[in-house]
Amino acid sequence: MGAAGEHDDAAERGTIVTPSAELPPLGTEERAALSRIGERWREPRDPDELPVDPTLGRSGRPPRPTRFGRFAPIEMFTVEEPGELVATEPAHLPGSRAGRLLSRARRTLFGPPLSSASVLYERMRKLVALPVLSSDLLSSVAYGPEAMLGVLVLAGSAALGLSLPLAALLVMLMVAVGLSYRQTIPAYPHGAGSYIVAGDNLGRTPGLAAAAGLMLDYVLTVSVSVAAGVHAVTSALPGLTPLTVPLGVLVIAVLLAGNLRGVRTAGNLFVLPTYAFVVAVLAVLVVGYARAAGRGFAPVPPPPVPAVEGLGLLLVLRAFSSGAVSMTGIEAVSNAVPAFRRTEWRNARTTLGWMVAMLVTLFAGLVGLIHLDGLVPRSGETLLSQLGRVTFPSGPWYAFLQATTALILLLAANTAFNDFPRLLFFMARDGHTPRRFLHMGDRLAFSNGLIALSVTAAVVFVAFGGHTERLIPLYAVGVFLAFTLSQAGMVVHWRRHRGPGWHRRLALNAVGATLSALVLVTAAVAKFSEGAWVVVVAVPLLVLLFRRIHRHYATLHRALALHPPAPSGPTASAEREELPQEVRHLVVVPVARLNRASLRALAYAASLGQPTLAVHIAPEEVEADRFREQWQAWGDHLRLETIVSPYRAVIGPLAHYLEALHTTRPELTLTVIVPEVVLRRRWHRPLHSGVEQRLRTALRALPGVVVTTVPVHVAE
Repeated sequence: MGAAGEHDDAAERGTIVTPSAELPPLGTEERAALSRIGERWREPRDPDELPVDPTLGRSGRPPRPTRFGRFAPIEMFTVEEPGELVATEPAHLPGSRAGRLLSRARRTLFGPPLSSASVLYERMRKLVALPVLSSDLLSSVAYGPEAMLGVLVLAGSAALGLSLPLAALLVMLMVAVGLSYRQTIPAYPHGAGSYIVAGDNLGRTPGLAAAAGLMLDYVLTVSVSVAAGVHAVTSALPGLTPLTVPLGVLVIAVLLAGNLRGVRTAGNLFVLPTYAFVVAVLAVLVVGYARAAGRGFAPVPPPPVPAVEGLGLLLVLRAFSSGAVSMTGIEAVSNAVPAFRRTEWRNARTTLGWMVAMLVTLFAGLVGLIHLDGLVPRSGETLLSQLGRVTFPSGPWYAFLQATTALILLLAANTAFNDFPRLLFFMARDGHTPRRFLHMGDRLAFSNGLIALSVTAAVVFVAFGGHTERLIPLYAVGVFLAFTLSQAGMVVHWRRHRGPGWHRRLALNAVGATLSALVLVTAAVAKFSEGAWVVVVAVPLLVLLFRRIHRHYATLHRALALHPPAPSGPTASAEREELPQEVRHLVVVPVARLNRASLRALAYAASLGQPTLAVHIAPEEVEADRFREQWQAWGDHLRLETIVSPYRAVIGPLAHYLEALHTTRPELTLTVIVPEVVLRRRWHRPLHSGVEQRLRTALRALPGVVVTTVPVHVAE
């Protein structure tokens, strides 16, 4: 099957990200059960006979503001078609003054809300998607070569010559993995590449392991990028070094605010810094190689550096895996295919090709120029900064290079802000993460996922003190785990779907999987004691967590799934009744004292026409007798049960009494009607006991018990 055909099949399966994902459709079996339940449904009255016009028509009196209502008579709903109302923008405004002020502040900061229909327009064209999704990948060349040379220099200056063959191997790895992901995009055009590919072809556990690796990669992307960006700023302005941690947290907060404005708006905000960085580095390469050509490309001898470790295979492998962090972010496009304009997979594949070409050019060019200029890593100044000083000893270009480097490093985290919430969306759709990650915010961004990423990354950044060298050892393991599983999954995919040219595609993915696995094992072993053990331990723990979440949702689905109705016996549970004629009621009204609130609750209960029982909790026998006299004076219209609580507790005795009633007759549905006084001013609430809220909390845990409130509003 060709790429376009596979894309069409994926689209037919409904893989496009939409706000409706929070409300999945019923399955075939549940629809059949629903029809059978409906056939037995007997409503005592005509469902169309309502005391109000549900279409909010203009017949009769129009809605008017009340003391507790809105500030003006606004039409908040419009009739779209018969039987359907559409909430207009004013309907989303909170009713309280504080809520409206907060809503205005949110709109000022993040922009006005976008309608669900705008999800098709909140996408990026290629010229915007390239800098947005490549900022992580391209920014890694600012610290990837330095991470590799930082390991080689441990063996002395003579070992720095190995940087060129290692860089050549890394370029081969970049090209192989890049081409592999170019094949993944049309085969899986719905995004969340590694998670979906590994899950579909290798099984659920490998898919969850790939997702765990990606999630750790995204969190570390934010932490490392911000740490590297802040380091670039403090290299140019050493006086800001004591403020490293506060500056990093501030940058994460700014990135969060920018991304909460929506995909398209955030993309427009982060376009120029990436292109400016590419221009600055290309200028360094052009001028640097021109200067090297003037001396016949003769390398400058590096300054002598004493060896602190012996040059061995393990050190070389450590240097190779450290340089491989320059590839982090290469999977970003395959995870964010739905964020592109149509045709999504074709635009995504073209963008990935540009990204890999730019990465290879910048990485190989920088490593070669660093070798020609004889530079070595040193504390207090990055290699890119040293290269800029040598290339541009005067003029504004060095300042421009440092400024753009700091900007792209700070904004490189935006790639994670694009992909991490989307990955959580797909995992939540499968029931492996909380379903709140399915929700799209006011600006059609996955707000909950963005907040989760920001908080986690900020915690990691603060915990490691904002030091890049402490975070990088954690970096390669998670991302190359995802690379390996994704490419291995594609090998299985091509063996199953033997379309035209599948042998060539399988071989390419096999090469990518092998090289990625080599880097994964090397990084895990060589950097285990440096911090990689954290990722090695975290991945299985996350997989276990995902499986437990899935088990909970599976249990919940079985409990709530529709099934054909079965006759209910005398011992059937009240919570299994799905037909109105099978529901047996007992209405219980807790009454503390006879006042307007309790009488209104009793009147409401009696109006339902069901058996009703009033319950009074008395602290002593004298008060119980006095309450029964008052009840007789009222007329003794309902059955009263008085419970004496000699230890003065109210919630416990009532909850246990209702539980005993339910145990006696489990087929009964106990409807507890609680009178509640609603206070307008919040500062009045501490003046009251709040027994109603505590009672509702205690009763909510009882099966077969329905708790409802009859409010009485106090105007002052």
